[in-house]
Amino acid sequence: MRPFKVVSSFEPSGDQPQAIERLAEGFLRGDKYQTLKGVTGSGKTFTMAKIIEKVQRPTLIISHNKTLSAQLYREFKSFFPNNAVEYFVSYYDYYQPEAYVPARDLYIEKDASINDEIDRLRLAATYALMERRDVIVVATVSCIYGLGMPDLYKDMRIHLEKGQTLDPGTFGKQLIGLQYERNDAILDRGKFRIRGDVIEVYPAYMETDEAYRIELDWEEIVRIRRFNTISGEIIEELDETVIYPAKHFV
Repeated sequence: MRPFKVVSSFEPSGDQPQAIERLAEGFLRGDKYQTLKGVTGSGKTFTMAKIIEKVQRPTLIISHNKTLSAQLYREFKSFFPNNAVEYFVSYYDYYQPEAYVPARDLYIEKDASINDEIDRLRLAATYALMERRDVIVVATVSCIYGLGMPDLYKDMRIHLEKGQTLDPGTFGKQLIGLQYERNDAILDRGKFRIRGDVIEVYPAYMETDEAYRIELDWEEIVRIRRFNTISGEIIEELDETVIYPAKHFV
């Protein structure tokens, strides 16, 4: 595990050192509830960042709305550039519940618009929680809704490594079972394509325009690469990787 390390040109000042020390001690002692008072704005974020650095534990930061959570996400990302800072909020841009207006005998059907980037960020958050310990998740109250059992979600992942035997047809069926779609023309988020001995998968949680390329030689994995889907540039050579479902509910 990478240790949590705050990157900042500032040092705690005023009452911050005392607050950081006391809150960290209380956490390590097992105190269930603690309150930080008298600090506002980015000062509170910085104080919390130093506490996380001190206790070295995965952390959930809950905000009451998307606007504030987005601000906190950006601030924590700047304080922890070498750790996994993730964003988990409702992915609806618009949601109209089913309704009936008796006075007008009007039925309004349910309608919704999902933000594709926020959906990716939600999937990236659960991926990070499954694969590493140095994780900070900034969320709204939408995080209280269950996504199922973590162990079951983790068991659905597909593990790939060099030297492994892999049948393209069987692998394609596995990906479809994880809600990926096959598209041999266009490689987009949540899709994959198979071209002879080369399989390309664009995990739904990956950074924009990044995907995996698995190269086979007689059904044996000889190369795994992470590449840019636009330029084709190879970003990283890998010995192994895992692929998680394209959706939370499979």
